[in-house]
Amino acid sequence: MSCADDWPKIMDDVEAAMREVLASSVCRVRRPGCMEIKAYSTHWVCLFPQHGPGRKHTRPITLEHWQQELVERHTAAFLRGLFHSDGCRITNWATRTVDGRTTRHEYPRWFFSNESADILGLCSAGLDRLGIAHRFPRYNTISVARREAVAALDEAVGPKA
Repeated sequence: MSCADDWPKIMDDVEAAMREVLASSVCRVRRPGCMEIKAYSTHWVCLFPQHGPGRKHTRPITLEHWQQELVERHTAAFLRGLFHSDGCRITNWATRTVDGRTTRHEYPRWFFSNESADILGLCSAGLDRLGIAHRFPRYNTISVARREAVAALDEAVGPKA
């Protein structure tokens, strides 16, 4: 797993998760602009049967029954992993002219992008489970922009640190 240098807390979370789930021996390998977090085990394929050759968006990504139960029980943590890996929280803005005066309106927004329709579907289902309004402005992007939805996702995902 490669983690950008900008997010040291995420690196620590990834390493802790690897140790907790399976691997007792985890190492970090310096790469340009990132840290590769590695753990070797012949059992990773048991935990992630979706793994396989080729690009993930060209093969089906479906959860096993036991994985689906975990995702339903820990939806916020699942979404946190998705948004911290392939998502971002930005400050969006728009301008509007009223009575000849242009005003700028800023608001927070979350985006999640992925080329796999299956992964987008899993993310969308998780957002639905938590009652977080979202839409697909593009075929490969989920947007969360309504004020109450952004606040709920902020609560579920937490800051990227």
